[in-house]
Amino acid sequence: MTVQRVILGISGASGAVLGVRILERLATLADVETHLVISEAARRTLALECDLDTLESLTALAHHHHPIGDVGASIASGSFRAHGMIVAPCSMQTLSAIATGRADTLLSRAADVQLKERRRLVLLARETPLHLGHLRSMVAATEMGAIIMPPVPAFYHRPASVADIVDHLACRAIDLLALPQPTLAKQWEGPKPD
Repeated sequence: MTVQRVILGISGASGAVLGVRILERLATLADVETHLVISEAARRTLALECDLDTLESLTALAHHHHPIGDVGASIASGSFRAHGMIVAPCSMQTLSAIATGRADTLLSRAADVQLKERRRLVLLARETPLHLGHLRSMVAATEMGAIIMPPVPAFYHRPASVADIVDHLACRAIDLLALPQPTLAKQWEGPKPD
């Protein structure tokens, strides 16, 4: 099987655990090479919300970690063959940058590359409530080919903990990349017969 490159961007919205869990899940998949980019605001959010010993413990899970300011990194080029990209969580600032083509950081540039190359880009947009500017950014990104996946929990699988909810959302986001592997998220099979 060919190695599939997946880019994971973590931006500065609440819900940093989503990006952490996605990276943990991707790290268990054979034939998946991960490329991680973390915004400056995400570094702060990760420190506030996650029980990480150090940022290095997170970056160690990725095959490659790219500094946010390195707009000349491999993932900033369309010639870098990636299967797709997930931004989790995706702040409204990052979503707005992607929706307007403002590629001023490596995270927004890598997302822009995914769109121009017609590759999958999954954005776990994290904000509530939403104003019209947020909604318009979501529409613009969708019109350009992004998949907007607000991290809204599903309860049909009867989660017993927040960790179950986070894991299900992480698996759904990875499944949206349509990697050549079985789906990770528990699928709805209809109600159980009485």
